[in-house]
Amino acid sequence: MNYFVELFRISKQQIIWGGNYYALPPTKHCIIWDKKQPEKLSFGMFDFAWTSFEGANKIFRKSVLDEQDKIHPTQKPVKLYSWLLYRYAKPEMKILDTHLGSGSSAIAAHYFGCDFTATEIDKEYFDNALKRIKNETAQVAISF
Repeated sequence: MNYFVELFRISKQQIIWGGNYYALPPTKHCIIWDKKQPEKLSFGMFDFAWTSFEGANKIFRKSVLDEQDKIHPTQKPVKLYSWLLYRYAKPEMKILDTHLGSGSSAIAAHYFGCDFTATEIDKEYFDNALKRIKNETAQVAISF
């Protein structure tokens, strides 16, 4: 797929959600988001991310049912992206998200303090994500 050729060309490290759906190189390190949802729900109980990182596999556990104001069908929690940034990035890094979706990654990146760029092919999702990002980052974070 040309998308992945270009992604690997322009980036040093990658985390690719849904990586199990593509013919990617073997990885020694994956990330699982355990959605902590009842088995009877019709969608997957976890999401898989292929990574280019080394080290032990990791699991992030947070209920998909905790998400409020869902604006995208595959919306991930801001806390998931914060968790990823604190483990795999540094504030001075440039982060690229080629599938902005609901904007969760942008909100986490804002508070993490990295140089963040994102794209979204769907105008309606993009517009909704921008509104969400502006709303969620309108206040300054308080640290104790």
